[in-house]
Amino acid sequence: MKKKNRIMTSVMAAWLIMALVLGACSSSNNNNGAGKQNGQNVQSGPDNMSDTSKDELFTPVGEYPIVNEKMTIKMFAPQLASIENMETNTFTKMLEEKTNIHIDWELVPENSLNDRKQLMLASGDYPEVILHGNLTKEEQMKFGKQGVFIPLNDLIDQYMPNFKQAMEDLPYLKSSITAPDGNIYALPQINECYHCNFAQKLWINQAWLDKLGLNMPTTTDEFYEVLKAFKEGDPNGNGKADEIPLTGSDDMWAGNIAAFLMNSFIIDDHSAKESGTLLRVVDGEVELVADKEEWKQGLLYLNKLYEEGLIDPASFTQNADAINQLGNREPDNVMGAITTALISYAISPDDDHPRHRDYVTVPPLKGPSGVQQASYFGGVGNSQMAITNKATKEQQIAAVRLADYLYTEEAIVQQERGVEGVNWRKAESGELDMNGDQAKYYLIPQEEVKPTHNDGWEQIGPSLRTYQYRDSWVALQDPLAEGAYEVRLKRESAKYEPYQSEEMYPTGVFIPLEEAEIAAQLRTTIRDYATSNMAQFITGSKDIEKEWTNYVKGFDGLQVDKYKEIYQKGLSGSN
Repeated sequence: MKKKNRIMTSVMAAWLIMALVLGACSSSNNNNGAGKQNGQNVQSGPDNMSDTSKDELFTPVGEYPIVNEKMTIKMFAPQLASIENMETNTFTKMLEEKTNIHIDWELVPENSLNDRKQLMLASGDYPEVILHGNLTKEEQMKFGKQGVFIPLNDLIDQYMPNFKQAMEDLPYLKSSITAPDGNIYALPQINECYHCNFAQKLWINQAWLDKLGLNMPTTTDEFYEVLKAFKEGDPNGNGKADEIPLTGSDDMWAGNIAAFLMNSFIIDDHSAKESGTLLRVVDGEVELVADKEEWKQGLLYLNKLYEEGLIDPASFTQNADAINQLGNREPDNVMGAITTALISYAISPDDDHPRHRDYVTVPPLKGPSGVQQASYFGGVGNSQMAITNKATKEQQIAAVRLADYLYTEEAIVQQERGVEGVNWRKAESGELDMNGDQAKYYLIPQEEVKPTHNDGWEQIGPSLRTYQYRDSWVALQDPLAEGAYEVRLKRESAKYEPYQSEEMYPTGVFIPLEEAEIAAQLRTTIRDYATSNMAQFITGSKDIEKEWTNYVKGFDGLQVDKYKEIYQKGLSGSN
């Protein structure tokens, strides 16, 4: 997501994160992690704390400050290059004043976060709280089972009304963070990005369609005819056959050509490198897609486009920089269509690069069998905040109450946007949001965009950015205007929502820990086999008709049945 956000919002700075650390005494065992596990002292849960001590130390849930006497908690987080000083940061100061909880920062360079996290968890030298750890589902299960991460279920129920409301409001949330043993070990950062959910897009040159008198294609056959016209009809008008009908790049977000077009035959999620499974769900049963007849028909179609010179041969090897050079080639535009989540990979969406206005998205194309669907990547992947077994019972309560405040809109606006009256203000009557409705907030333009700031955390730790919140900021109503890029992305993405796939294997599913490692190995092997053959079939180095049978037989040695069985268990456990 970081890579996406850097590309989508160049004016935003990088992101910071925090984590807690304090030693503690052992106590009797309970479901909040009391006792001793793996040599670590594990603190008793909140139920072992007397009502008297609670009343003396804590204010009622929902009131502030959280604690009557200042409490210090050590928090682990990445140090973002764009934030000057987390200790003196205005949001840190506001949060500490509001909660009476002092944060003792344990910061690591952002690009070292995962390495340092894994090292400290393996060595036992970790703090009481990991505020932003990019915690995979495997890490949550592994360190939860070991007792390093305490279960948060009871703490959430007793002390996190805002987060409980979010779990009621967002039907996917609870299942996306609940491990197979029924425990929640980490709190997520929820960022409902509408255009991210429908990232797999095809952008086409509308100016070329207009010049050639062509309609927007609605089927794979019509798209083929459009690409032929782009190649042969000289739409850029320079008298040269230099047009590239369709291009893409695996180095871009959702830039894989084959994945987008294959969806007109059978669902294909392989372009999602971190979550793609090459599986679908039909009547509750998990199936591999890459050995189906529909997959073969999709390959035949893609091979036809390639053989006729309608697909850029560089699409399988070029990087994002090459795409940017292609999109900005002078003097004449040569790019007809491109698969990518963001047209800004190719052309900056600003007044200095007016060419970007020529491109619009193509809705999902209907295939020869009537298949018309869009991949959907919504849900919660990794989580961020975990409380370790080094936290005292008092720190556990204080930490989750602080996290619950971070889920409020009051906190999110200040965390992400900075100081009211300096960085943002409340919207005035008549100022419109992304949907053309009355806006809630207005981002104050800054005279100078500085490389660093100290006015907020950007997007650090647990937080809740719903569709409604993201849409509530004042926005330009012309989607092609400079500064209205997110408005444009949302409106283009709306073309895909009606076609959201009903068969795509869902994101955010926990695979049982005992099988997670083998599932990852099988997934890599199967994906590598399918995608390498896909490229060879498309480019013609392998003949689809002659070698299809041997290709399908090749899956026999890849433990596909075991792979499907594991993901079937994960699917059953998430329901």
